[in-house]
Amino acid sequence: MTANELQPPAMVVGKRSYGKCRITKEAPVFAQSVIEQLDYYVYYLRDPSNKEVFYVGKGKGNRVFDHVACALTEVTESDKLDRIRAIVKSGNSVEHFVLRHGLTEDNAFEVEAAVIDFAGLTNLSQVQSGHHSTDYGIKTTDEVIAMYSAQPFTTDKPVLLININKLFDRKMTEAEIYDATRKSWVVGPRRKTAKFAVATYRGLTREVFEINDWYQIGDRWGFNGKRADEATRTSLLYKSVADLSKRGAANPIRYINC
Repeated sequence: MTANELQPPAMVVGKRSYGKCRITKEAPVFAQSVIEQLDYYVYYLRDPSNKEVFYVGKGKGNRVFDHVACALTEVTESDKLDRIRAIVKSGNSVEHFVLRHGLTEDNAFEVEAAVIDFAGLTNLSQVQSGHHSTDYGIKTTDEVIAMYSAQPFTTDKPVLLININKLFDRKMTEAEIYDATRKSWVVGPRRKTAKFAVATYRGLTREVFEINDWYQIGDRWGFNGKRADEATRTSLLYKSVADLSKRGAANPIRYINC
């Protein structure tokens, strides 16, 4: 059975709260008997106009319907909520699918992360990648070998580790990696101490840039620089940073010796 052939789950209609979003008109919700049998589940939202999957998530209860409720009752802007509003404004309804159910919370995290990795963040309206995606997410076989045979990242140089997971593409040129690494970041005064910026992707260091100076972009910052000298690059490239970041941490910046 294909996704197009899936039938919508049994639903009832009523006035309910969706997380922090309270809707004031009739809307679909799962019956309590359905909720109790679903347990944790992984779901996705699809645009009926072009059949594009634009969001993947996990939850329990009526979490799958939470996004539409928030889009209709809140003024917050995001790619996901704006997409939902556009669908509703066109006279259509967001298509909801339950991909896997009957899961534990840990299982749901892993399934969600795998689906997001496979679909690709650039194809979804996600703010961040899935749970443990940096450590266990999709990698080439070369990257798996590098990650598990790589030496831990250590240095006495003042550096910024900059996670570019959301921007990185394996086909990127050196100039494109530089552009993805140098802006736009929320960094504090400690940035002035850093001599090098090290781009990281999925737990490995990918490139090293020498920082010349910083410039402001609204409330964020970017730097001007150049590729680091070969001795520095050799000492810092393809090292594992898995032990330096807390799992699930959202901040892409980490200060080392700054």
